[in-house]
Amino acid sequence: MNKSVLSIIFVFSFAFAQAQSDKTLVRQGNKSYQDNNFADAEINYRKALDKNPNSLSGTFNLADAIYEQEDYEKSSELFAKIGQADLSKEQKGKAYYNLGNSLLKAKQYEKSIEAYKMALRNNPEDEEARYNLDYARKMLKQQQDQNKDQNKNKQDKKDQNKDQQKDQEKNKNKDQDQKKDQQDKKDQDQNQENKQDNQNDQGKTEQQMNDQKSKQISKKDAERMLEALKNNEKKTLEKLKKGKKVSAKVVKKEKDW
Repeated sequence: MNKSVLSIIFVFSFAFAQAQSDKTLVRQGNKSYQDNNFADAEINYRKALDKNPNSLSGTFNLADAIYEQEDYEKSSELFAKIGQADLSKEQKGKAYYNLGNSLLKAKQYEKSIEAYKMALRNNPEDEEARYNLDYARKMLKQQQDQNKDQNKNKQDKKDQNKDQQKDQEKNKNKDQDQKKDQQDKKDQDQNQENKQDNQNDQGKTEQQMNDQKSKQISKKDAERMLEALKNNEKKTLEKLKKGKKVSAKVVKKEKDW
């Protein structure tokens, strides 16, 4: 009988120790958190959740520790998970408020706006959520204006590059036209020069032919002149011969006298 009682007491004592262990780890995590040692706090909160995965304080504080280490994506996941749990409106309001802060830090302004709205739906008296909601709206407008300006600058730069390409293409075509004109002029000058050379060659050929013809004519004339001279010489000789005969007769007569 005493043994059974001792067994029951031991079982309850062990269960009590297990129940207290996750809370102890959460308290240790809270101490590290207050000392700004967020990495150690995270370790203790995770250990607490290993002991009790349903620990709301362990999950909530773990998300806070991760938020302080600027891992806003992970902290957003945890706060969103808490907000979807079956909790009181006040607890949901806090979860969505912290979710809004994580999303705001991540510059996801539209999602942060929705988170703050959810925080106010669960806790309309949360003035901090209302203030952050207005701030998130201003940041969203500023982001949209910046994106608009960036898109405009990109479009302006794109149009400018397009105009530059057109100018480059225009200048390229102009250079090609100039080169073509220069080549055409060069070809024209070359053709003119070739034509002039042909004319000169033709003139030289004609001159040579004329000279040759002239030489040929001169040769014929020379032959004619030579023939004429021969004929004239023959006639002259004949005349001389006749003249000698006459003279001889006269002389003879004078001798006779």
